[in-house]
Amino acid sequence: MIGIIVSGHINFATGMQSAVEAIVGEQESLEFIDFVPSMTTEQLEEQMLSSIEKMNDGSGVLILTDVPGGSPCNRGVSIMLNRSDVKVLAGCNLPMITNACFERDGISLEELAEVVCEIGLQSMKDMAKEIARLENNNSDSFEDEL
Repeated sequence: MIGIIVSGHINFATGMQSAVEAIVGEQESLEFIDFVPSMTTEQLEEQMLSSIEKMNDGSGVLILTDVPGGSPCNRGVSIMLNRSDVKVLAGCNLPMITNACFERDGISLEELAEVVCEIGLQSMKDMAKEIARLENNNSDSFEDEL
């Protein structure tokens, strides 16, 4: 099973943890690492490496971070550049994390990264435009389509 690390600034990861567990329940090989002000970036990377070693059964580990170019992303990329069994996706949201949990069995790390990126793109919606689109289609099932 592909391992998943969620990391971000302050309480991003643990905030996501409570939402993810409410939706998908507790999961194996899923860890949440907050980058808090009392930590150095070296400590963050050490925690990530420790989690990777603990979770990786040979299927690889997907690291999902909050901000492209932020310290969690940069430390994940530093690890990824030295390992072929780690992928990093930055700018993650709740649908990406929950779907990564659902989709990670039976596919490769590369395939999971592609699926999760696509879910992230599809989950971004301007709701005013969505309502207008549905009204223009004369849809009777507005609530079902959202």
